[in-house]
Amino acid sequence: MRGVADVDVTDLVVHMAGVSVRRGKNVLVGNIDWSVELDERWVVLGPNGAGKTTLLRLSSAELHPTKGKVHLLGERLGKTDVQELKPRIGLCSAALNGRVPGDETVVDLVVSAGYAVLGRWREEYGKQDTDRARELLGTLGIEHLADRLYGTLSEGERKRTLIARALMTDPEMLLLDEPAAGLDLGGREDLVAKLSELALDPDAPAMVLVTHHVEEIPPGFTHALLLREGSVVAQGLLDDVLTEENLSKTFGQDLELQKSGERFFARRKV
Repeated sequence: MRGVADVDVTDLVVHMAGVSVRRGKNVLVGNIDWSVELDERWVVLGPNGAGKTTLLRLSSAELHPTKGKVHLLGERLGKTDVQELKPRIGLCSAALNGRVPGDETVVDLVVSAGYAVLGRWREEYGKQDTDRARELLGTLGIEHLADRLYGTLSEGERKRTLIARALMTDPEMLLLDEPAAGLDLGGREDLVAKLSELALDPDAPAMVLVTHHVEEIPPGFTHALLLREGSVVAQGLLDDVLTEENLSKTFGQDLELQKSGERFFARRKV
């Protein structure tokens, strides 16, 4: 774990020092110290209510801390214009999925990210924008869906479309909020494979993926942060942090952890 005091934040995409978020008497996250460097790929793992979504909202400049300091891309929350900061951060979340009009074409949904709107209206886009949108769809294996209506896509195809949209502004950080949620086995494996390709690309942005399941960690991810009840159980290099002991503490039961190749699998001990 890196120290967080007196850190040069200009070289970090995320830096949190002594961060807490309270709502009334409830502490959503408490005394979090965490830093993410430009070439790192982090998985944030924990049960429901652990504080994962709160951490992601802090990282996407959608939420300010009750206590402590949050720096994103070298800028401190509370002392910078978040509207200028947000285009530098790509966010893919289930909340966005529910807001997309079903009659929006896939390519229009992706290209419109440049204006931070959902789908095209009166904005003018050049061929360069459309070509980039189609290229990103191709990177995620769904360029053939570019002219399809979003409402006709499978859940897995929608998830990939939203990731392409999150990448449209060429962000310096990509945040993925449970991207495999709701997918069947085939859809999950397809998505994990695509995210692995992205994670292994040295030109890809820093990545933070939130999940409940170790099976959803793509090969190529380098670090892990384990949360339970708003507090950090462990953080650091993935293979050092993701142990049976730490995983059992995180989920509050005796778990068996196995690794096959670059993939992890967990189940309750019997």
